[in-house]
Amino acid sequence: MADQTVRLPDPRLRDRLHAAIDREAKIPRALESLGPIAGRRVVLLDAEDGLRATQLESLGGLVTAVTPAQSATVPAASADVVVALWSAIRPGEEPAAGQVAEVMRILDPAGRMLVVHDYGRDDVTSLLGSPEREGQLMSWSHRQGPFLANGFKVRVLHCWWSWDTLDDAVGLLRDAFGATGAALGESMRRPRLSYKVAVYHRDHDSAPSTSGATA
Repeated sequence: MADQTVRLPDPRLRDRLHAAIDREAKIPRALESLGPIAGRRVVLLDAEDGLRATQLESLGGLVTAVTPAQSATVPAASADVVVALWSAIRPGEEPAAGQVAEVMRILDPAGRMLVVHDYGRDDVTSLLGSPEREGQLMSWSHRQGPFLANGFKVRVLHCWWSWDTLDDAVGLLRDAFGATGAALGESMRRPRLSYKVAVYHRDHDSAPSTSGATA
């Protein structure tokens, strides 16, 4: 379960990191723009610490947060918007097709599905991942990939991990990510890292398309 892309076992480090991620609140603003959220029935899949539920409620959404395993308890056609966070639907894994079908069951016929994932091609990917992970993220956003070829469009958000000072950034990256984080921190010239997020979105009845359109 993940309200953010990174889950640290130490709660103190986790809170420090979460305070640095997307301070500008571009992610909830994009969900409102694409949903919209205000005044609508929203099912939130795989939220962990309440951050996303709180953000969506503050936008006026009527939010029900469940794990994918609990989604069977949600009545059919009962959601105007389903928001699936990072770990809820992962292309290439065995349950993914079934999870999308389950979202379609939950959605009202006029509803919309929003899937939040990392986009890659940024500073954070170099910190967290590997060439294999970078390649996977890039393949997901390809026009023939698992989203765009199946009726989704994508909006790419140019977000940041940001701190008040370089010392704050270097200290957290070192404490949370060890030598890799320390090396990245020492190379920084300003207290932020680029972080791109993809919001894949489609209406309930969107037909598969290979156009690769973005919105």
